[in-house]
Amino acid sequence: MINKIVLGMASLRLMSGSLEIIAALLMLRLNQVDKALLVNSGLAIVGPLTLLITTTIGLVGLAEKLSFTKMLWVGLGVTCIFIGILKK
Repeated sequence: MINKIVLGMASLRLMSGSLEIIAALLMLRLNQVDKALLVNSGLAIVGPLTLLITTTIGLVGLAEKLSFTKMLWVGLGVTCIFIGILKK
């Protein structure tokens, strides 16, 4: 039997991946750089949002197994990832 938390995380990643493939096909169909860039810009929010939601679901699933200190370390790690991505 598949764990509900794992199923939720995997489903979210499958939806995100499907959206990426659909966007790539749309870019090919549009066949214009400016429109492809617009589609790509729309995807820019999907990746980080998927990471954040998937990580949150995983942390909720581990909440009873992890101490508060370990949860803080994981949260700090995710924060560092976002700072690294967003900082210019």
